[in-house]
This record gives sequence, structure tokens and C-alpha cells, in this order.
Amino acid sequence: MVKTPEELDLMRRSGRLLARVFEMLDRQSLGGMTTLQVDELVERYIRHDLGARPASKGQYGYDFVLNASPNHVVCHGVPSRRQVIESGDIINFDITLEKDGFIADASKTYLVGQTSAPARRVVRVAREALWAGIRQVRAGARLGDVGAAIERHAKRKGYSVVREYCGHGIGREMHEEPSVLNFGRPGTGMVVRAGMVFTIEPMVNQGTRRVEKLDDGWTIITRDRRLSAQFEHTVAVTETGVEVLTLRENERPMLQSRHRGAGTVRANALMEGRAA
Repeated sequence: MVKTPEELDLMRRSGRLLARVFEMLDRQSLGGMTTLQVDELVERYIRHDLGARPASKGQYGYDFVLNASPNHVVCHGVPSRRQVIESGDIINFDITLEKDGFIADASKTYLVGQTSAPARRVVRVAREALWAGIRQVRAGARLGDVGAAIERHAKRKGYSVVREYCGHGIGREMHEEPSVLNFGRPGTGMVVRAGMVFTIEPMVNQGTRRVEKLDDGWTIITRDRRLSAQFEHTVAVTETGVEVLTLRENERPMLQSRHRGAGTVRANALMEGRAA
């Protein structure tokens, strides 16, 4: 559960490489592409450009590199050659990457073309909820602090938070202990220790938090078919705060914002110019 300094260095490297995958996607015109084309693009980039392995492919019998979850799909959407990304869509890409035996996991919801104001708002609130949770992380905090901050922010803005799916420990395995819920009560749950690495990944719905699984056995959708948005980062706990291992360059301004009582939020050490 707690990583050694050497293991943390390897996880920093995996996290920085995964950040580059999303920075590559940021440069793409997603409109008109199929979700299978995005999957193939990401696989080529991870394998050939980064010299890493897409960790999701083959995990639990899954055949693809990423999850592609548009609009009312909450998570675990399966790429398809029939699913065309269109202007006005929101779509989450959830991607894992393994390098030198250690895995990083992150996701981002993209706004495609001309999106509606309600779509832009749910995406913004989901991103804010992620950072509300991240800012609670520090040695000595409790996991309930993280979940409570996420749910409090979403509810304050008029949204619900999915409870069936959550963040998780990560390292040599994609899913390790502990579970990191997106709801909770402050001061409850596992005590967070320096050296722990886990994901935080709130899923924020416009309407009900209730979800359904489709017949493909993977895809999770909102029961009321209203929009859902998700963001995720892999983070490492430090003595004074949290290090965001999968931080993208355009997210650096988020590091400057602090909540009262929260720890310091730091970028991946690779992004600070230190060797990993």
C-alpha cells in the first residue's frame, strides 16, 4: 500500500508519460472520429512514441486500451467503430499506462465542438470536484475527508455523485487497496499515510446518481439518461500534502489554489525538473 521512494520515482515516470497521452489528445480534432479510432491512436502513441504498455488492454478480459464514455455514459464505455464523436458531445477518456512495472491511471472529459451551456457546466463541476478532493489529501487526513469534499462541492452546485464506482490504490497492480469513495463524512475512514498512491475519480451526474449496466457487461449509464462527467488523477501522499503524478501542463494553475486546512498540492517531480 505504501510505496518506497524508489517505487514512487517509477510511478512518477509512469504518471508523466500518461499526462503526455492526454496532452496528445488535447491536440486532436475529436469530432468525426470514432471511439475505436481514438483507441487505436492512443495505443500507437503509448507503445511506439512512449515505449510503454497500455495497462487496460487484456485486464479483466477487456480488449481495448481506453474507456470511451460519451454524454450519459458514466464510465467503462467500450470503443466502437460505429460510435462517431459529434460536435456537441462530451466524452470521457479513461486511460491507464504501465512503464517499468508501475501503472498510472487518469481520465478527462472533453467538450467536442459547439457544446451546450449545461454540458459545459457539468464538466466544469466534475473537474472542480476532483480538485476539491485532491486538496484534502495529506498525511494524517482521512479518506472520508476526500469523499466528503467531492460530494459537498457537487451537491452545492446542484449535481449528484455516483456511489457505485470510486478511486483506488494503484502501483504494480491497477486496482489495489484502499477504495477511495466519492462521498463520505469528514474525519472518518482510513487514515492517509505518506507514500500511499491512489486515484481520485469523481463521476458527477446532472440528474439522479442512479446508474445501470448495459448488456455488454461493461458500459455504465445514468438511469435517467442525463449527462455525466468524470475526471481522474493518480496522486501520491506526502508529509505536507499531495503530489499529482498525472498532472498535465495546462493544469498547473490548479496547484496555486489552496483550501483552508488542506495540504500543499505539488506537481509531478518530473515536471519540476527533478530526475525520476
